Amino acid sequence: MKKNRLLVITCSITALLLIFGFTEKQPKILIIGDSISLGYTSTVKEMLKDKAIVSHNKGNAKHSGYGLENLETWIQKDDYDIIQFNWGLWDLCYRHPDSKVQGNRDKINGTITFSLEEYEQNLEAIVRLLKEKTNAKLIFVTTSYVPKEEAGRFTKDARKYNKVAKKVMKKYSVQVNDIYKKSKPIHKKYGQGNNDVHYQKKGYQELGKVIATYLEDEIR
Repeated sequence: MKKNRLLVITCSITALLLIFGFTEKQPKILIIGDSISLGYTSTVKEMLKDKAIVSHNKGNAKHSGYGLENLETWIQKDDYDIIQFNWGLWDLCYRHPDSKVQGNRDKINGTITFSLEEYEQNLEAIVRLLKEKTNAKLIFVTTSYVPKEEAGRFTKDARKYNKVAKKVMKKYSVQVNDIYKKSKPIHKKYGQGNNDVHYQKKGYQELGKVIATYLEDEIR
């Protein structure tokens, strides 16, 4: 009899563990960002596939102004536990309508998308909106490396815009995953070239590892 009771108890505990194991809610992570984030999101999804449900906003989040216009639409589709967001590369880009370079980039004759002051104001508005509309943990990711021969961007501007972004995030107690220094050697080895901010497939995979490792620590 004692053996039978022990067997029943053991089976019951095993059944409960299986039930709760299979029904345990995975945290939901939303990544908001430009083409760089679009490039590494698949790696983040793969690395966290058994630990979190990872998604990206529909399309390219472009610059902070575009983000402000579309943010509520992006975040209302689900109840996210973590929202990782980034703007910068589009904001600091100079464009001219007569430029023949892809995206009308032209840092000599063009006009910057958003000045440092405008970028700061937009980020503040974005953070305030996120805090108002969601209870998710917020993580800002800094702008990645800008190579010297990039047609519409100055290398030094990435550091300037990152400095402003980190100031805003500190003001509103938002975590920062500063990937700038880590992205530089990755770009030099696996970038599309010294005139392009984008990466080869291997480069996006390496960036994805950096992002996924950080996020994994947050969901433990």
